[in-house]
Amino acid sequence: MTQARISLDGSHLTIEDLIAIARHHAPVALADAARPRVEASRAWVDDVVARGAPTVYGINTGFGVFANVPIRADQSARLMRNLILSHSAGVGDPLPEDVVRATMAIRANTLAKGFSGARACVIETLIEMLNRGVHPIIPSKGSVGASGDLAPLSHLVLVMSRDAEDREDESGEAWFRGERMSGKRAMQLAGIPRLELQAKEGLALNNGATVSAALAALALADAENLVRHADIAVALSLEAIVGRSSPFDERIHQAAGHAGQIETARNIRALIAGSRLIDSTRKVQDAYSFRCAPQVIGAARDALSYARKIITEEINAATDNPLIFTDIEEENKARSGGNFHGEAIALASNLLALAVAEIGSISERRVFRLTSAHLSDGLPMMLVEGGGTNSGLMMAQVTAAALVSDNKTLAHPDSVDSIPTSADQEDHVSMSTNAARRAREIVWNTTRILAIELIAAAQGIDLRLKNLGRGVEMLGEGTRRAHARIRRTIPFLERDRVLADDIERAVALIESGELCVGQV
Repeated sequence: MTQARISLDGSHLTIEDLIAIARHHAPVALADAARPRVEASRAWVDDVVARGAPTVYGINTGFGVFANVPIRADQSARLMRNLILSHSAGVGDPLPEDVVRATMAIRANTLAKGFSGARACVIETLIEMLNRGVHPIIPSKGSVGASGDLAPLSHLVLVMSRDAEDREDESGEAWFRGERMSGKRAMQLAGIPRLELQAKEGLALNNGATVSAALAALALADAENLVRHADIAVALSLEAIVGRSSPFDERIHQAAGHAGQIETARNIRALIAGSRLIDSTRKVQDAYSFRCAPQVIGAARDALSYARKIITEEINAATDNPLIFTDIEEENKARSGGNFHGEAIALASNLLALAVAEIGSISERRVFRLTSAHLSDGLPMMLVEGGGTNSGLMMAQVTAAALVSDNKTLAHPDSVDSIPTSADQEDHVSMSTNAARRAREIVWNTTRILAIELIAAAQGIDLRLKNLGRGVEMLGEGTRRAHARIRRTIPFLERDRVLADDIERAVALIESGELCVGQV
């Protein structure tokens, strides 16, 4: 099926659009409505360069601590090229393809707002790279998230830009059709002309927390998917331990009034509806990891709602400096500010990281109880028959514990760790890129913690039903569907086998969203 073209106008890019572009290669175009704004701001930049006045940062001056150094008109192109060359100082493993594609889409959308002074052909080059599959190699480390993601974005710009010499060794690297090659060759093979950047355009391209926003947006989408699966995992685990339904009573959660909590409790009630295992014992209360699941997962839901708001605003923001407002009546229509500062994304990423880490933390506690015979209401130790000869899910729980511990370290808020840069001109920075990168890693860890819980819960259900001599008709409507889908992919553990394979199969189930099909 042909994908709908996503039009970038600077104001209406959604997280869902970004996922479609980054992961499903949806085609992209520059909105017609954006062109007049782009052309108007560019015309003003050209006029400033031609007249040499007024003095405007980054157009006829140097950058950062060199802001007071004047730049002649005949030096403009060299200034832009040197900006990109000197700022291509990133290190570390390359960012994944989906992050690179999201970064290019966000940057094109930013420029489409018409406040940056870049030519339309700059935006169209980014768009053509997306549409034809040229993916720059961008090192993952080297940004402090203020003055934007200067180093990683400069590596992107190396691929799309050139100077008069057009040296291949200064064109960066890119992936094209599965092959890693120089940026110059990738663009040639794709049939995309590389640009000689004009005044302001280098700054328009590398000045903004765009990599941070791309990382955060993708992490958010994955985290929202995780929350839906956390509800399913709770319901399955509740069946396995023959838990109580009363903690999910709607009246309890309406009394608290938290939207996320209310939604999680409602989801779990729907999943266990009709269960004959739930409430089948005389116990009065379950442990907090079950009883308080709506309060914990619900709080994470609410945190992610806030993160979605901030990230959506950021991917539609004008983030370079200076910005050009053609409606200003004064001669100088540029205004210097700090929209490149990634504090909003840093704080949203910190919150996202904490929320997802908590989902993983409480999930591991349920796995621990399922695998502990004295805590699981009669299930065999480590959820395996013939324990001793077989170790069952012993090490799966250990892996979950290791990942929870890793999350605790990764969840340290990067935004409180400002280190001044650029001779103290940039004396407070956000560390937004580190924050977003770590949030994405926490999502990766927590996906595997939840995968382990799904495996343990399904195993516990089968052992419980076997002990009772009953079948899956005992399960709730939603849990029955989820259990059946898990069992189509991961068989019952009769004896020890390689658990890493089972875990990654469960991960694939989570990432595909199949378990949520037909659920609430």
